[in-house]
Amino acid sequence: QVQLVESGGGLVQAGGSLRLSCAASGSIFVARVMGWYRQAPGRQRALVATITSDGSTNYADSVKGRFTISRDNAKNTAYLQMNSLKPEDTAVYYCNAFIQFYEYWGQGIQVTVSS
Repeated sequence: QVQLVESGGGLVQAGGSLRLSCAASGSIFVARVMGWYRQAPGRQRALVATITSDGSTNYADSVKGRFTISRDNAKNTAYLQMNSLKPEDTAVYYCNAFIQFYEYWGQGIQVTVSS
């Protein structure tokens, strides 16, 4: 059974950096697309960034120039490097992956940016 395991969240001051990781375990297939979404209190879950297996990326306008998504296909792992963090980046971050015909979600990881 495929599981997405997230790590790297936490508390950071505004202007700081964090790196999230998402490892897809239990699959022999490389994820076609991996991505990160986030949900702040009282708001809907929203796209942060995605990356395809060939390295094509897509970012929300609010994080362009500050966040970088990358992946290691051999490890079926995606990363989100978050720099110049702002209080409005505070949210639960969810990893997402499309593997074969199915979509998977991680359990979510808290990122809190203090002002």
